[in-house]
Amino acid sequence: MAKLTKSNLPSFTVDIFQNAYLSEGAREVNAIIQVTSTGGGTSGGRPPADSGGSDAAVVIMVDCSGSMDYPSAKMRAAREATAAAIDTLRDGVAFAVVAGTHTAADIYPGDGRLAVATATTRGAAKQALRRLHPGGGTAIGTWLRKADSLFLTRRDIPIRHGILLTDGRNEHEQPELLKATLDAVSGHFTCDCRGVGTDWEVQELRRISAALLGTVDIVADPSGLEADFRAMMETAMAKEVADVSLRVWTPQNALVKFVKQVAPTVADLTDRRTEAAPRAGDYPTGSWGDESRDYHLCIEVPATALGNEMLAARVSLVLPRPDGSAEVLSQGLVKAVWTDDLAASTRISPQVAHYTGQAELAESIQQGLEAHRSGDLDQATAKLGKAVRLAHASGNEDTFKLLQKVVDVVDPKEGTVRFRKHVSEADEMTLETRSTKTVRVKK
Repeated sequence: MAKLTKSNLPSFTVDIFQNAYLSEGAREVNAIIQVTSTGGGTSGGRPPADSGGSDAAVVIMVDCSGSMDYPSAKMRAAREATAAAIDTLRDGVAFAVVAGTHTAADIYPGDGRLAVATATTRGAAKQALRRLHPGGGTAIGTWLRKADSLFLTRRDIPIRHGILLTDGRNEHEQPELLKATLDAVSGHFTCDCRGVGTDWEVQELRRISAALLGTVDIVADPSGLEADFRAMMETAMAKEVADVSLRVWTPQNALVKFVKQVAPTVADLTDRRTEAAPRAGDYPTGSWGDESRDYHLCIEVPATALGNEMLAARVSLVLPRPDGSAEVLSQGLVKAVWTDDLAASTRISPQVAHYTGQAELAESIQQGLEAHRSGDLDQATAKLGKAVRLAHASGNEDTFKLLQKVVDVVDPKEGTVRFRKHVSEADEMTLETRSTKTVRVKK
């Protein structure tokens, strides 16, 4: 484990959990990379509110399509939630509010730029929320492009975060246009997505949040929006460093099979790799405050003779510098040792085993619900039964409770379940949306 502390950055540490011992001929190396960020120093040096300077920018995108008027409580709750988020803004943070329909309009400050949060601008922004009226279609890509254009007016701001609320599907935009937008804005800002009610599509919002390194969740009852928006904004205000990447170096003839975030949620980063140097690639992790995340790294290495040891990977946390170079914040090593000791080579790292199970849990839930939607009750029952068994074994109590709203659990150890006869759409969507949330290894 290595550690590097800067006065204006949080302190990052990297811990590696693995069983480095491989049997003769084995080539696959698995490791859990635990990254922890603590004690950032930026909070003491933030610019004053009237300086025009800021270390963070936030754009709130609110669905104003016609469906937000059915029931009218949705639009009212969205205004109140946005007002709560604005109240949570720290002085000096740059911000804007966007009304999203089949087009996008920045209703505050309304001049194509970002305002700077003060008591005066927060009050004016809340007054402007009266202009959030339902009417029109849904084209989420236009909302994201509008947010991107606003962020680009303040290129000096390192932490850029969006909050996106919708109650429906992206019906007024072709899927390829949304994909092109995500490709274009990815890396420019992070974004948390929220679906209110049950008429939106989980996988659609998950694709957006995954591309923009944010979270996705359901707020089935509009009355829950205010608390959720406030919590999201508090988390955003706690971020202290942006654009951190996980850099993985591997030796010649070695191959990175996958890199996945596995805690606090499952997110596959494998296809997000950008080449950084010979045999090294960067995987984006977004913005950090005081927090800890776990990543599962799988490397395929060339097999060597018994008794040999090799460095399978060097894992670094890196932050880009203005000159194009990168600052190493912390570093850890993944090793491989070939042995004829059967006990050593067959031992599975508890961390690797646990997170492999958590990833299987998320996959089983999503496959089970998809089978249920397609009418295959046997497959749905089998997959959700497996999910119950995995959730019970790993101590993932939150997911277990969500599963119990969809299936009757007969035997949690064996995963024996029966599908409930009357399952609400909200309960199914909540289970699917939160399927990727994981728990850490029991101490």
